[in-house]
Amino acid sequence: MTTSATSHRKFAIAATDGTCPRCGAARDPEQHYCLDCGDALPVVSGRIAAARRRWLRRIGWYPGDWVWLSLATLAVAALGAVIAIAVSEHRHSGNRGFEMVAGGIALGEPATQVPAGQTPTSKVDTSKLPTAPEPGSPGAGNGRTVWPANETGWTIVLVSYPKTFGHPQALATATKAATKGLDQVGVVDSSSYASLQPGYYVVFAGIYASRAESDAAVATARQAGFPGAYSREIAR
Repeated sequence: MTTSATSHRKFAIAATDGTCPRCGAARDPEQHYCLDCGDALPVVSGRIAAARRRWLRRIGWYPGDWVWLSLATLAVAALGAVIAIAVSEHRHSGNRGFEMVAGGIALGEPATQVPAGQTPTSKVDTSKLPTAPEPGSPGAGNGRTVWPANETGWTIVLVSYPKTFGHPQALATATKAATKGLDQVGVVDSSSYASLQPGYYVVFAGIYASRAESDAAVATARQAGFPGAYSREIAR
């Protein structure tokens, strides 16, 4: 380093410690604010001041005391990134012991190899599976329950369709309601019953002896996807 460069850096240190960095007014070491411009003055004692002087001796210029906070923040961010990468690698290596196999996950075992073009199969105990009901039986749930002839009772009306074009829609809705698990689902012609408004195909669910019984089952019908379901008497 040349003599002129050394002199310049000594002058820079003296200027930084003895003048205001904003207006250049002289200052005392004990001052915290400039008496001319009011700017906050950098400290001239302690670790920050010592680091500032070393910076000036090596580089010859000084960006400001904010550089130390920036360097500390950068160091913390870098450390956090290193820790995050290490944790991610640890988790990744820890999960290598879990291998997918047909029908579940095996710990510490290699994945089952399935030849190309074949589908993984698993053994299923079919001895406990329920037997499907015969079509048209009470448990079949085909949506074609017929209202008992000349019998008065209560039911749950799911949907009503105008007779002019609603018969296919009524049958489709009855089938859907049966597949949803509702019992005794069928379709009646409202014109055949005095208790119903004529001119509709009415999709019903359940045959009950009293209104109390049908009211108790309305919530089940609504949960099955028929929010407008309600109790209604079926009478000739």
